[in-house]
Amino acid sequence: MWEDILYIYGYLIYFYSLTLILSYVMLLILSYIHSSKYMKWTNDHILYAVEGSPFAPGVSVVAGAYNEEKTIVDNVQSLLQMDYPNFEVVIVNDGSKDKTLELLIENFDLEETPYEYVQRIHCKPFKRLFRSSNEKYKQLTVVDKVNGGSKADAINGGLNVVRTPYFVNTDVDCILARDAIKHCIFPILQDETIIAVSGTMSMSNGATTENGVIVEISPSNHPIPLFQDLEYKRSFLVGKMGWSQINAMNNVSGGYGLFSTEVVLSAGGYASDSFAEDMDMITRMMGYCLEQKRPYRVVQIPHTCCWTEGPDNVKVLKRQRIRWGRGLIQHMWKHRYMIFNPRYKRLGLITMPYTLIFEFLAPIIEALGLITMIFLVFTYSINWKTFWILFAAIYAFSFTLSAFVIFYDYMAGGSYNKSASYLKLLVAALFEPIIYHPMIVFFSLRGYYNYLTNKTASWGVMVRKGTKKKTS
Repeated sequence: MWEDILYIYGYLIYFYSLTLILSYVMLLILSYIHSSKYMKWTNDHILYAVEGSPFAPGVSVVAGAYNEEKTIVDNVQSLLQMDYPNFEVVIVNDGSKDKTLELLIENFDLEETPYEYVQRIHCKPFKRLFRSSNEKYKQLTVVDKVNGGSKADAINGGLNVVRTPYFVNTDVDCILARDAIKHCIFPILQDETIIAVSGTMSMSNGATTENGVIVEISPSNHPIPLFQDLEYKRSFLVGKMGWSQINAMNNVSGGYGLFSTEVVLSAGGYASDSFAEDMDMITRMMGYCLEQKRPYRVVQIPHTCCWTEGPDNVKVLKRQRIRWGRGLIQHMWKHRYMIFNPRYKRLGLITMPYTLIFEFLAPIIEALGLITMIFLVFTYSINWKTFWILFAAIYAFSFTLSAFVIFYDYMAGGSYNKSASYLKLLVAALFEPIIYHPMIVFFSLRGYYNYLTNKTASWGVMVRKGTKKKTS
């Protein structure tokens, strides 16, 4: 009986792996088609078209801040340097216990402003609202509110004061490209049905900054952020770019994304109890549009809009990925009614089933595969010749996929200032499948376990060393 079970199991895993590989090939082709359409526009043309357009809408950059006294001034100065004709920056002081608010008031000449507050979406209560008396910082608004325990609640607080038709959701410690808003608004000027635009993100570990602006990009010397940089490039330049081509993208990163304010509010705002608030929000936005029979598109652009610091040690990576794993299983359970539901069209028939089968179930299947292999080893039942052939084939495909992404990033203009920097990514691609990926699988399973056992969780703090600052 065990032989029959293992026989059937082997074939199931074979077809599962083959389907997954074919899906990656499909996404590679779709991403090439999508990026080719976008790359026909030169960077100068995009910037000129947005700058000269009378239809360029107002955009708010919304970022939550909690106990950010060490970096808040530099980070806000960086956000205020955005190159866009009509934008504002809304910083939400989410109940900081340090001097975050005091430093904002002192450095940006903030004054408390009377404000007729109308709560359009739920969040913890407001305390005060500040605006600058200095013309230099006229775009800055600071909201002081009670701590909501999550980024989602802070962003909802910002959305309750935003009056622009679009907003950018970002983190206060992210570094944005000065032209990021222009690149994200450009597709909207061509297609008004677009409800969200995802900008490509990259790791800032190893970057050199000057006055809140990145002046030199280099890959990190730490292996963890180097692996994550490679992972991000695959996610944005292959996965999201491919899904964008068929309008089936299910996630706009919480690190940087531009959204329709009206659709987000109509969909109920960000879910404060979600550990995958970015994926949850875009899913509810698409669900809302489908239920209202409203045409929509969610697009990914190849332009690097944001740099963020990733975990530089296993401890912080573990905390991050456990939360992501918990968020994924929470998301799938919350939106289970959409899976294979024709009412939700591509979202229900393509995106959600793919997420369930090839993202949610993948760590479980890999763990079962490892257990099965250990069993076969101890029972002397493993065919080592076949094992090594399959291992070599999968490893070669994984490296080839990563190498393609690295080459594409280089040809598209590059994330790094020096071409030689890409050699580090190629080395990371060699070791990622056997070092980094097993850790991600294990941490994801821990996230599933924590959710199923209802273990108490918090959003935590990303303890990081910070980017290098250029001094004169």
